[in-house]
Amino acid sequence: MSELINNRELRQKTIKDIIKQLHEGKTIDEVKAQFEEAFDGVSASEISEAEGALISEGLPVEEIQKLCDVHASVFKGSIEEIHQSTDPSVIPGHPLNILKLENREIERIIKDKIRNKLNLINSEEGINEICSGIENLGKIGIHYKKKENLLFPYMEKYGITAPPKVMWGVDDEIRAAIKEVKELFEGKNSDTKNTVTKLEEVLTKVEEMIFKEENIMIPMLMEKLTQDEWKIIADESGEIGYLIENIPVWKPIRNENSSQLDTMESKDIPGFIKLPSGIFDIEELTCMLNTLPFDITFVNKDDVVKYFSEGKERAFPRTKAIIGRNVSNCHPPASVHIVENIVEDFKAGKKDQEDFWIHAGEKFILIRYYAVRNEKGEYLGVLEVTQDIKPIQEISGEKRLLSE
Repeated sequence: MSELINNRELRQKTIKDIIKQLHEGKTIDEVKAQFEEAFDGVSASEISEAEGALISEGLPVEEIQKLCDVHASVFKGSIEEIHQSTDPSVIPGHPLNILKLENREIERIIKDKIRNKLNLINSEEGINEICSGIENLGKIGIHYKKKENLLFPYMEKYGITAPPKVMWGVDDEIRAAIKEVKELFEGKNSDTKNTVTKLEEVLTKVEEMIFKEENIMIPMLMEKLTQDEWKIIADESGEIGYLIENIPVWKPIRNENSSQLDTMESKDIPGFIKLPSGIFDIEELTCMLNTLPFDITFVNKDDVVKYFSEGKERAFPRTKAIIGRNVSNCHPPASVHIVENIVEDFKAGKKDQEDFWIHAGEKFILIRYYAVRNEKGEYLGVLEVTQDIKPIQEISGEKRLLSE
């Protein structure tokens, strides 16, 4: 088997074969013995490559998701973490340090707030305490959202696509299972044994996800991400929130050789418009604004019309001749004073929004004016948004994302 150890492709093929055997019904012990015979250890990157190869060969993500818990237990204890000279997960405030601290908090909730309370399950007070613990565990959604919206995009950027898909699917399963088991306890289900069994299944799934995050995901991230990318993640984590308090501010240590984020987002490129949260080429931005299901018009702080969108269905006609025109000249004399009063109130800081609605034939038009201000609160202009809301008013019931 020494040739396997020295041949990356054969090592990857063996991992794929093991996962397929699990899929075909072999037991964990059977494949684990085969795995231990073939390998002294396997890197997190090779696990990712194996999963990615299976997906590219046509195995659905959902199938790998089903195997996720199983092959995690096979690889457990034999994963060689990808070490760096400095482990960022021990640096206070670093996103990986926060991730691990949140995992310790999750483990504390599982132990102290749930498992240690199961001996009280036959009393109403005990049930209430367990429900409280499960509710606390439900906050794990914050932890998963950071992973899914901040870490996964960078993994995908570097070509690591299979693990995020699989993990996200398992995250969803965990969230749904926590909600289900909480409802069972709150409903004081008579089948206590079955309810506790379901609870233990959820807790085990959460603990296995912690293992995957720290022994598979973290090594991949440490291998790929730059200091600048970690800084972006650290800065944006607050948008989603934390499971712990007193988050220290992490400041990357830079030197003359520190690499800067070398991506399109960091550059000023002719033909591109760079915004704080993204970048467009002119065609993309124009078409996106024209695709909005409402009309927008922007008037600057000097009351001059600077822009209007050109969607397919217009609430009111607009021509390019109004660009550069004073907004007061764009309205009939009978109503111009209303517009001028709105603008004056916005400039004076008396208001930030004003709404009107009118019937126009078969349409019911909502007209909304918003004061546009910068971070200092300084007035930059007015945004007018108009939309036919009659189709919206006719909506009833609900249509979920996956509804057919």
